[in-house]
Amino acid sequence: MHELSIAMEVCRIAEERLDGRDAAQVRTVAVEVGNDANIEVEALRFCLEAVLAAPPFAGALPTIISCPGSDLRLAYLEVDDGCPND
Repeated sequence: MHELSIAMEVCRIAEERLDGRDAAQVRTVAVEVGNDANIEVEALRFCLEAVLAAPPFAGALPTIISCPGSDLRLAYLEVDDGCPND
């Protein structure tokens, strides 16, 4: 099951993109998965949920966006910046 290693790499990249912010502030991690990427989407979702439930993310939710092609990439991070009106 390579989906677990993919989920771990997605989280590593997410941490890298936070620019020093606390990973516990991440609310959503969105990943684009191409229909031809040879990824079992539900297995990836399960692995992301497991990895994101543990520190440092403290319960961020995974979002998987299907797209054409074979791409696999981090689409966006939703971060709670403490400003409720954003």
